[in-house]
Amino acid sequence: MCELYSKQDTLALRRKHIGPSCKVFFAADPIKIVRAQRQYMFDEKGEQYLDCINNVAHVGHCHPEVVKAAQRQMELLNTNSRFLHDNVVEYAKRLSATLPDKLSVCYFTNSGSEANDLALRLARQFRGHQDVITLDHAYHGHLSSLIEISPYKFRKGKDVKKEFVHVAPAPDIYRGKYREDHADPASAYASEVKKIIDEAHNSGRKIAAFIAESMQSCGGQIIPPAGYFQKVAEYVHGAGGVFIADEVQVGFGRVGRHFWSFQMLGEDFVPDIVTMGKPMGNGHPMACVVTTKEIAEAFSNSGMEYFNTYGGNPVSSAVGLAVLDVIENEDLQGNATRVGNYLTELLNKQKAKHTLIGDVRGVGLFIGIDLVKDHQKRTPATAEAQHIIYKMKEKRVLLSADGPYRNVLKIKPPMCFTEEDAKFMVDHLDGILTGLEEAIRDKTESVITENTPCRTKMSDEAHLESLSDGILDPKENPSRKRNGLCTDKHSLLSKRLKT
Repeated sequence: MCELYSKQDTLALRRKHIGPSCKVFFAADPIKIVRAQRQYMFDEKGEQYLDCINNVAHVGHCHPEVVKAAQRQMELLNTNSRFLHDNVVEYAKRLSATLPDKLSVCYFTNSGSEANDLALRLARQFRGHQDVITLDHAYHGHLSSLIEISPYKFRKGKDVKKEFVHVAPAPDIYRGKYREDHADPASAYASEVKKIIDEAHNSGRKIAAFIAESMQSCGGQIIPPAGYFQKVAEYVHGAGGVFIADEVQVGFGRVGRHFWSFQMLGEDFVPDIVTMGKPMGNGHPMACVVTTKEIAEAFSNSGMEYFNTYGGNPVSSAVGLAVLDVIENEDLQGNATRVGNYLTELLNKQKAKHTLIGDVRGVGLFIGIDLVKDHQKRTPATAEAQHIIYKMKEKRVLLSADGPYRNVLKIKPPMCFTEEDAKFMVDHLDGILTGLEEAIRDKTESVITENTPCRTKMSDEAHLESLSDGILDPKENPSRKRNGLCTDKHSLLSKRLKT
């Protein structure tokens, strides 16, 4: 492989020139990736890794058709979006055709963060309202305007919640306030939004928007209960606000049956604004906001021109068109359904086998494995999740952990992921879980043997807490360990959990 620097020199230069808050995957032992193809990534030694987390390389790393499209257009022209060009209007037409009819006006940007920031501007201009309702544990981007509405971020830093931001409970029926045994969790969670709206109005405030990912990703792979978004939209519209569906992580056919994740919630639900990004350019930086003519006209009437130098440029639009072609020509939505169903079936068998798996949830190739220390209490297995993703890395399988407690294994691979890949991943996960649970049992038996007869038996939960103690405390700032971004403490965990 061609490298400018050795791995150690690359690390040294990164420490010197890259901001310390810019973390890498597997910080205790980072991987240096030098090339990738389809669902595989390769390090500087030529070692192959199965990529189970890269929803950016949506149709596969370095897909030849996408690469060719970029090369062809770059040889002809790339310029800012003030010049008339066919690519951007062709792409807008193709993109709009995948959405409900009323969503027909596009604004192109370069990242999901830019798209969500613009969506807030559109929403606030529409009625002149200011306040935003967001979901707990939500993440919508890195701009200041988005950190303000992302509890995933602002609750872990020194920032305090702004008075115009209102946080509703995440509609999590496994770990949330209203669970799967509730008679109507959708209505119960939606009523929490209604309560927020009423309290805001009583304080003289006005709601501009409700924003949510169609399926929460950083929040722990949360699938909202059927009917929840419909009821929320009803309440928000009644308050003069708009509904923003953030599809940055979950759009473009990832759920399989539908092109957009919000569409799986029923034809009677249509957001007012949809944002998209990551998979849109298969690694090329492009994003978009799509909205209604009414909202777009209100934004135009503000008198302020909207201009984005690179948004929708000829090369980006060519790349976007190629991605749409590949999704269709290679039936990647069908693949997401087939492989996703197979993978979920395999994981549910593992759930029946392993006490550490509390829940398996997801749609298509968007799946979460909620790890727990105790099934009844659903105690998050945070340290164990970090241990598992490092052990999987040793097996050349790349996973990450997220959620409020960093205990949910995230699976969102390139859409060309195969059934063979799914089995390969699950077989290794099975082996690691088996070894980990055996280590827990051995440790428990050892403690029982060493204790006097009058001492009570240590429960698995208590033992797991002892393993986690001082290693990865969920109350720590989780940015230290996001997606495997933990410190050298991982090596201590490995020594204590022999597998």
